[in-house]
Amino acid sequence: MWRVAVHKVITKSLLKSRLSPFLAVLLVFLQPPVAAPSHDPASAHFKVGERLTYALKWGVISAGTAMLEVSERQTMAGRPVVKLVHTARSNEFISAFYPVNNRVETLLDEEAGYPHRLLFKRREGRRKNDIEVVFDQAAHRATVTKDGSTETMEVPPGVQDTLSVVYFARTLPTLGVGSSTIIYVNHDKKNYRLELRVEGAERIKGALGEFDTIRILAIMPFKGLFLNEGNIRLWVTNDAARVPVLMKSKVLIGSVSAMLTKVEGVTLTARP
Repeated sequence: MWRVAVHKVITKSLLKSRLSPFLAVLLVFLQPPVAAPSHDPASAHFKVGERLTYALKWGVISAGTAMLEVSERQTMAGRPVVKLVHTARSNEFISAFYPVNNRVETLLDEEAGYPHRLLFKRREGRRKNDIEVVFDQAAHRATVTKDGSTETMEVPPGVQDTLSVVYFARTLPTLGVGSSTIIYVNHDKKNYRLELRVEGAERIKGALGEFDTIRILAIMPFKGLFLNEGNIRLWVTNDAARVPVLMKSKVLIGSVSAMLTKVEGVTLTARP
């Protein structure tokens, strides 16, 4: 009986979401002027070979795992880019109700800090989509191909996608307490305006021990991305790496969190 009840709650919650839980959290890892990266190249803030693994939970229920990786260095249209990869998979329990097996790849310009191309293989419940977005940052346009249908749309200057924004935020020059910055993100043929407010410093204990972190509140003046009530809170290491250690959001019922459980290819100095 309890399995039937849980099934109904999970299905009702997740079907109303337009992103997998971890992607929704990724969408708001940002730092009101429009954000601009530091003058350092992206490679100064993260290196090829970096891999971050997270445990996903819905309330106290283990939901699955997610991974962020700086995969390799490439060249696109003569520009140096790094290939970023995100995967999210539900565990056996959640998969019985709502299986998730997503993969996102993006090519991030190392110098300018914006994306050139996004590939998104979405596998969430009964939803299966193959999405490609090619950004023409000079013309402020994006060509979106979703399940074989292609259209072109206008995008704001320096627009980010749901994965590149995570790494772009790590290149921002400051994360001062009380600061607020606007970043524009393109997702599912729409442009979203996101605001991030730095709330303060906090020491938190996680799966890998204690970390000195910066606590950030993401203000989301729209509905539907994460069954959200408007805000998502996250904690990033208070060092040059700015690695997200913990991310939380309230949802329709309860909350969803992502906790860092494994770090490869990067040294974190934000430990007491």
